[in-house]
Amino acid sequence: KKKMQFVPTNSQLLERSMSMIARAGIARFGNVILMRKISMNPAVQQAKYAVRGAILERAMEIEKDLLNPETASKWPFEKIVRCNIGNPQALGQRAPKFSRHVLSLLMNPELIGKNLYSQEAEERAQAYLAQVSGNSIGAYSDSKGIKLVREEVADFIYKRDGFECDPDNIYITDGASTAIKRVVSLLMTGDSSDALFLPFPQYPLYSALVSLSGGVAAPYYLTEGDWSINSHELEINYQAAIDQGKKPRAFVFLNPGNPSGATMNRQAIETIIRFCQDKKLPLLADEVYQDNIYHGPSFISARKVVHELGAHDLPLFSFHSISKGFTGECGLRGGYMEVTNLDNEFKAQISKLANMSLCSNVPGQIAVGLMVNPPSSEIEAHNYKTQRDEILASLKRRSEIVADTLNALPGISCPRAQGALYVFPSIQVPKRAVLAAKQKNIAPDLFYCIRMLEATGLVTVPGSGFGQREGTFHFRSSFLPSESDIHDVMKRLETFHLTFLDEFADEQELQQLHSQSSPTAENESLSFNLVNDTPTSASARA
Repeated sequence: KKKMQFVPTNSQLLERSMSMIARAGIARFGNVILMRKISMNPAVQQAKYAVRGAILERAMEIEKDLLNPETASKWPFEKIVRCNIGNPQALGQRAPKFSRHVLSLLMNPELIGKNLYSQEAEERAQAYLAQVSGNSIGAYSDSKGIKLVREEVADFIYKRDGFECDPDNIYITDGASTAIKRVVSLLMTGDSSDALFLPFPQYPLYSALVSLSGGVAAPYYLTEGDWSINSHELEINYQAAIDQGKKPRAFVFLNPGNPSGATMNRQAIETIIRFCQDKKLPLLADEVYQDNIYHGPSFISARKVVHELGAHDLPLFSFHSISKGFTGECGLRGGYMEVTNLDNEFKAQISKLANMSLCSNVPGQIAVGLMVNPPSSEIEAHNYKTQRDEILASLKRRSEIVADTLNALPGISCPRAQGALYVFPSIQVPKRAVLAAKQKNIAPDLFYCIRMLEATGLVTVPGSGFGQREGTFHFRSSFLPSESDIHDVMKRLETFHLTFLDEFADEQELQQLHSQSSPTAENESLSFNLVNDTPTSASARA
């Protein structure tokens, strides 16, 4: 008898495939691959980082179209301009020449003695090589960082603040973000009610780290317009956090502010320090933009004020980075943290976390040393100062162009940036646009930024990604496009904004927006009033 061939039915095939997936986690059927779904940490899934969020993802999709001759014509622009992030060299800013000369010699020690660069560059390269294992920057360094670099940072801090700094209190890290992550991971205990007291608007790294730690954000709202600290509001926001069952674990402030661009005077910093002492909160001082000051008060560090007040009971973590200032060395990933008034047990745990990563990248560490200890020989010092001053002066001019252009547009209010690399204008979104955003289940300012991207190629970040008062809308834009490009960028934005209003604003809204006077003069007069003890200022501008 012939043996009959068994032909499985569709249901049997499906059952077999599901069995295979269950056993192996993966199965292939022709060109189709079924993957087993892996469970994930919900804290990671809930964390959000708006700076590289939905807008950038959409921009990357458009960029693919622009690279394809068949699809490029569907967009009314030729390139994407990334104003969403403070990445200076990506938009044409040149690296510090002296630093690159030293790094070149460190990468290629055989070039030392060939007279390719200055004598000082060679001497600095030799000094760093003598401090690393095997005279090679390809070797691991100490976990806390190269000793010479930590000494250079300590000397920089002493000269800046007038108070001695112990190199053992310095940790060199892959940018400031790594140091911030380590501190937050130690401060948050895993209790779901643990909270960081954060300025709103704030840099999204902090709220993301809170989510990763299983805690919550406790916002304190900055005064709309000049983005100042309001001591009365601090108390109200702190009590609100307590009433909601939150347990503030530390206080965070950014000076100059990101995204606000506001700088703090001494009175503002003193108010924060006294508040933290009273509430027994460690203080995290994010000072990565300390060299980017254009208007308003000169930079003063939290550490300096802590020492001058004799606030020896206040644990302080201070952060700085090579990514900002005039160096803009984002890709080299270098930064430092200095700790003040910190007990040895906590410092030991920070060191343990550093040990787990072995060390930060060595070229980045040396770039930190070169930032805090610039060249001193006559010619090199002159060239370094000239390059620095030209870059900072250009940034100031560009910041003014952006703010002044935005302030001339109906429905936008934009204080000039006192510092940092961004403007954070307030926008009035027409009712029909708010409704359109609601139908898409997105924030109105995200809707605005997406439409701006698709009309202009400009990548910005909606204010909802930074935290803002209910009913207010903003976006953050860097002013990093070159001076040759900045006018074109602002013209594109202006054309888009007016077209957006024509599409979504009704006649009454248009009349109201056009009748409002420019707030520039008011914002400039407010910009120096960085602490307001009256209870009305913040709420009046909300």
